[in-house]
Order: sequence, then C-alpha cells, then structure tokens
Amino acid sequence: MPEPADPAAACERDRDAVLHAVSSAVLAVTRHLSVREVLQVIVRSAARLLDAKYAALGVPDDDGAFAEFVAEGIPDEQWAAIGPTPRQHGMLGAMLREGTPVRLPDIRRDPRFEWWPKAHPILKDFLGVPITDGATVLGIIFLSNKRTPGGFGEADEELLTLFAAHAAIAITNARLYERGRELTVVEERTRMARELHDAVSQKLFSLRLTARAAAALARTDPERAAEAIDRVERMAGEALTELRAVIVELRPAELDRHGLVESVRKQAALLDRLHPVTVAFSAEGEPPDDRDLAPEIEVAVLRVAQEALHNAVRHARAARIDVRLARREAALVLEVTDDGVGFDEAGVHGLGLPSMGDRAQTVGGTLTVSSAPGSGTTVRLEVPA
Repeated sequence: MPEPADPAAACERDRDAVLHAVSSAVLAVTRHLSVREVLQVIVRSAARLLDAKYAALGVPDDDGAFAEFVAEGIPDEQWAAIGPTPRQHGMLGAMLREGTPVRLPDIRRDPRFEWWPKAHPILKDFLGVPITDGATVLGIIFLSNKRTPGGFGEADEELLTLFAAHAAIAITNARLYERGRELTVVEERTRMARELHDAVSQKLFSLRLTARAAAALARTDPERAAEAIDRVERMAGEALTELRAVIVELRPAELDRHGLVESVRKQAALLDRLHPVTVAFSAEGEPPDDRDLAPEIEVAVLRVAQEALHNAVRHARAARIDVRLARREAALVLEVTDDGVGFDEAGVHGLGLPSMGDRAQTVGGTLTVSSAPGSGTTVRLEVPA
C-alpha cells in the first residue's frame, strides 16, 4: 500500500515550486532592454502568481510624481478615463516615505488612504511592498483584490517581498544597461562627427575651390572652365552620396535609450499631451526585442510612426488617433489610424507619403495608405521581423 501523503512535505514542495516560479519569472526579464518592459513583466508575473486582479508598480521621480508607472488588470480605455499617472500622495506616498510592507483587509479604511479618480477601479484588500536597493527605495509594487477569498496572507507578503528583491536587481540591471547604451551612443556619434568632417566637409571645401576656379576661367578659357564645372558636378554628387550614407547611419537616440516599442509609445504620449486630439498607443503580441530587429528596421518604423502621427495631428482634424504595433508571424506591423476628415488619395502628393514609402522599401517592407474624404486615414507599415 502507498504511504499516506505527508501534508507538510506537500506544502513544502508547493512552496518550492512557487519560489522557483517567482525567481524564473523575474530573472527572465533580463532579456528585456528597457526599464518599462522590465516593470511590465514584473507586474504581470506578480499578479498571476499571487492571484490578484490588479497589480501596479511605480518608480518615483524627483518632482512628486512617478517616472514610470505600469499596471495590470486595467484596460487601456479605463486608463485613458482615469487620467494622468498618480502623484506621490495617499498610500503610495506613505509607502515611499516609510519603506515598509503594507497588508490591509480594506485599503479604503486606512487613514493613509485619500481618494481615487472617478474611473479608478475599486480596490479592497491590499498588499504593497517597497522595492529597495540598500536604504534607497527604487519603487513600490502592490497588489489588490485577491481572487481567492480571504485576502492576502502572511505567505503572500513573504512572496511579494521576495519578488521585490528580485525586481530591485532587475531594475538596477536595466538602468545600468541603458546607461551603457547611452555611453555607446555618445561614442558612436563622436565617431560619426569625425567621419562627417573627414569625408564630407573636406570634399565640400575642394568643391568650393574648384567652383571658384571655374568662375575665373569662364571668360579667358571656356573649355577649361567647362571641365572644372564637370568636376564640380561630380564632386557634389560624391559629397551628397557620402552625406546620405552618414545620415542613414545616425540612429535616433531614443531607440538606444528606450527600444522601439517604448519610443513609439512616448511619441504618442507626447502628442497626446501637447494637442487636443486623443492619441492612444497599444502593442499586440510579444513586443519585439531589440536583438530581434535590425537597426535600420527600427529606425524606419520609428520615422514612419513619427511622420504619420504628425500628419494626422496637423492635417486630419481628428478627435482620436490610434497607434498600434503588432507582431504577426514573421512581420512587425505598424498602424496609425485617425477618425479625421480623410483625403482623396489620387489628389494628394505631399504629406511625406513618398518619404514613408521609400523608408519602407529600403528595409524590405510595404507601406499602404487608406483614406477617403470624411472617412479618416490609416497608414500601415509592414516590415520583416
């Protein structure tokens, strides 16, 4: 007969399995190259492992707000209705100041609780843990509304504390990685500046001298003047080719700091703040890893997104613009859609459409623009990924 199961041993095995899952989930974020992606993975994993409906993680700034704030369980539409990211007040501010875990059966009854925006979900049972590096509070992670009855217990607090310790390592590593990339960008741009000076400016100087010689010979020796003008034309073409090559190599700094997804997100958020039109961003599927995409493809996608967004803001007279990035099999798809006045495709020659088409073609992608008067516009870029 099999021996009776040992409840203590089974409990220990379950706990070991959970601890392994926590470590694996958090350590896996080292493959993500932006701090925000690290935070998103941490929050998503914490909510799943501790069975919470809502989870959030905030990294404070020096101005009383949060430099980064990500959440799980709140749809994009609800986030838009809630409004700006929270300030360092109420329970969040208290946790940043006190630097100790908080576990409550109902956050609304705690004297540190203040208020929520109207569209904010109702939180009840609450578990929050500071993310620390020594005595420094890097951020806070908190969960609410545990799906299983009874709220959060002591074991949950221990697991979230372990999670926060791993999160501190992941956030610190991500920041160090970004700083290293920024230093690399500075070095690369210094090299580019030297190349620009050596390859182009010297040729332009020679071109200028040759043009002066051609002007001096124009009256006295037309044949030699014509030869000098031919040299000017040839040298100008060479200079233009080399200048274009250097410009193509210049990689937008934001791509190195934040990666493609976060750079497009930040561009959309900036225009949303600066203009009355609502600009919303969403990403579908697994976000592209910087190591998955060739640098020229990242640049092309970002530039097309910027051009399409600015066209929509300037010309569409739209109430809403949606920006979507999606991974679909072996392709990355960017769509910028507005609900504006639209245009007759046959009669439009501006709006940067040829430039966007050229960018798509140079990286093996395709660009399509769909519009009609009164029906809005969709710019769709598909590139290999």
